[in-house]
Amino acid sequence: MTKAFVYTELQISVPFNDAPWKDINRAVKQQSGFLNKTWLSGIGNNSVGGLYTFDSIENAQKFVTGYFPGETREIGAPHTSRIFNADIVQEASMDMNSVHFGSEIKQKPMAFVYTEVQLNIPFDDAPWADMNPVLKQQPGFLAKTWLSGLHTNSAGGLYAFDTVENARKFALDYFPTEAAQLNAAFTTRVFDASIVEEASREMNSPFFN
Repeated sequence: MTKAFVYTELQISVPFNDAPWKDINRAVKQQSGFLNKTWLSGIGNNSVGGLYTFDSIENAQKFVTGYFPGETREIGAPHTSRIFNADIVQEASMDMNSVHFGSEIKQKPMAFVYTEVQLNIPFDDAPWADMNPVLKQQPGFLAKTWLSGLHTNSAGGLYAFDTVENARKFALDYFPTEAAQLNAAFTTRVFDASIVEEASREMNSPFFN
């Protein structure tokens, strides 16, 4: 049923335990086509966000243009939102043990890494088959869900790692070399998975259920 992913991040600095996640969870569960959410809490800046899955691109668009801007307006924070086409990344993601497509990981993740490369390449033309074996060898790697930008064809992913240290090494040391090979600017974010488990479990996060 997964047809779209939505990534969000708010320009705030709030320790996750102080964020109003219980109220937000109740509201998000009422949104059309919502399937699950993994909360994200930024390492070093306490930003708050999430990776959501929706049953259609249309419902994901309604979420980012309707409900979500209203939520961030109430909080008083500018934000980033991205929509990704889930259909076209299924094969590549399943090869990377993606929990969003039915795979299971043997341990709870302690960190997430979000990446997005400033490319415009149809995902079928992306070199994911060559990249996956190398990514799997990165220290502490547990899983990856590939992300392909709606309308932009940007390439990225949400990774799960066993420790924050390994996630940071990946984001700081390895990933820049990958982006350099593609001759492209990029975004990386590292998130603390340990503190979002309860909030994410309540939202049926495939990482914690």
